[in-house]
Amino acid sequence: MYKVLLVSSALALSSFATNALADGAVTGAAGGAITGAIVGGPVGAAIGGVAGGVAGAVVDPPPREVVTYVQQQPAPTASVVVQEPIVVGKPLPADVVVTPVPDNPKYAYTVINNQRVIVEPRTHRVVQVIE
Repeated sequence: MYKVLLVSSALALSSFATNALADGAVTGAAGGAITGAIVGGPVGAAIGGVAGGVAGAVVDPPPREVVTYVQQQPAPTASVVVQEPIVVGKPLPADVVVTPVPDNPKYAYTVINNQRVIVEPRTHRVVQVIE
């Protein structure tokens, strides 16, 4: 009975996902919870949901055209320094200004600590750090 309830809850949760949430993380969490519930009951559902959410939150790399565009842009005159490490999948500080990629509004970029960083403009989440 618990397995049916957990599986139903996980499916309902995934159907209410919105664009404000990372689609991969929600899908991964729901799938992980379902698998965990089947294999390990309530505890398995909790563990599977967390593991699935982490696996689903992996960021897809931007298209080659976006990377090329960002690489070809002139470096800004003022350097931006951020003390926190720049990590793919994590958001930049809110005060960091990003520049949209004109032909692909899904991406923006900035230069932080002398590294070009491609981000999702809506969330400031790091998509790729160009070395």
